[in-house]
Amino acid sequence: SQPQCPLLFCTALCWSLLEQTQAQVTLVVTNGNLTCIKAELSASFFIPYDTANGTTPVRVELPGTAKVGGNSSCGDGARLPELVAEFGDGYSLGLTFSTNNSLYAVMSLKLQYNLSDTSVFPGANRTGVVTVETTSVGIVARVNTTYRCFSPSTVSMGGVSVTFSDVKMEAFMKGDDLSLNESVCLADQSITTAPPQPPPTTTTAPPAPPPTPPGPPVQGSYSVSDSNGTVCVLARMAVQLDVSQYSASLNKTIHEVVNLQPNQTKSSGSCEPNNATLVLSQGGATNLTFLFTLNTTSNRYHLMGLSLVAFWPDMAAPFTASNMSLDYLSSSLGRSFMCSSEQTLAVNQNFSLNTFHLQIQPFGLTAGQFGQAEECQLDQENMLIPIIVGAALAGLVLIVLVAYLIGRKRSHAGYQTI
Repeated sequence: SQPQCPLLFCTALCWSLLEQTQAQVTLVVTNGNLTCIKAELSASFFIPYDTANGTTPVRVELPGTAKVGGNSSCGDGARLPELVAEFGDGYSLGLTFSTNNSLYAVMSLKLQYNLSDTSVFPGANRTGVVTVETTSVGIVARVNTTYRCFSPSTVSMGGVSVTFSDVKMEAFMKGDDLSLNESVCLADQSITTAPPQPPPTTTTAPPAPPPTPPGPPVQGSYSVSDSNGTVCVLARMAVQLDVSQYSASLNKTIHEVVNLQPNQTKSSGSCEPNNATLVLSQGGATNLTFLFTLNTTSNRYHLMGLSLVAFWPDMAAPFTASNMSLDYLSSSLGRSFMCSSEQTLAVNQNFSLNTFHLQIQPFGLTAGQFGQAEECQLDQENMLIPIIVGAALAGLVLIVLVAYLIGRKRSHAGYQTI
């Protein structure tokens, strides 16, 4: 029997206990005699599904027999390049690529699996092909280089997760084979490896000043709708990203604070009965993902995961950070979480998220509107301070008044009426 893993995310350690060897697959997309996408990779899929006895997790491998599907394309003016790996009846993995001429990235990842396949999903309550998709992938590389990431990396899509390993891939290729120049993922970069030094120049330019902290962020409104068009996640908040990253121009690690601009940010995500995701994408350079989970026993939800993928100007390499064991923004089913005060959500040592004027609800919305708000502890404490100060001032005034009356009474006591 297989060891039990968490229902939403199966960590690399948990999967290693399964003792299954992943097959590496080579997939090539061509247009005539020209190669535009090539990938050498291994992939595993962790898929929880509902049965009469509850939710059962299953692990599916991308087999070595996977083939490039007919929906794969090198792209044209109306369509982005796409690599679709097909395996079995009703199974496929699709990667869609985009570029800004200096970088290319996997802009969306789509997985299809077949619940009618009883050999993989015995006793499933549902049948048919299920499709899950995400725009928060984290695969970014420089144009004309091979993206290389041998370390396992997991991408979540609602309750399903995809773990890649031993990855070498390139899109928008100029030749028939992978480039010898590589963009190496952060997980593969040794901590002791010194950052690349800039080439020598004949003149020494003055070092660039550190980034100027921005002002307060602007509040934006974001939502996610399900397949029926019903709003299932609703958020109003001002968001600030607090990142420690390596600056190419300063040749050192710097602390940078960046505001999300609502007029440049698009929202997407997914909704399932017990989990929901909200993805905020600002251009092609920033992807911020919130993952919420619902405890059906207590009927309370909380933010369990945050991840950031960014490639901003002056970054020496793409920045990625994630934590899937958080406990923030907790509220009751059918109610929203509200926090007008500034709050800091620590993700890891290199990334934290600052929120202002936040109201969010991932479950139990009625007619696309927020439910009754549960206020955060910070707001409650901020309300207590003026109450305490007011009570103290009122008490002080009362003491002074009593002292005055007592003093006046005593001063009259020594006089006799003539």
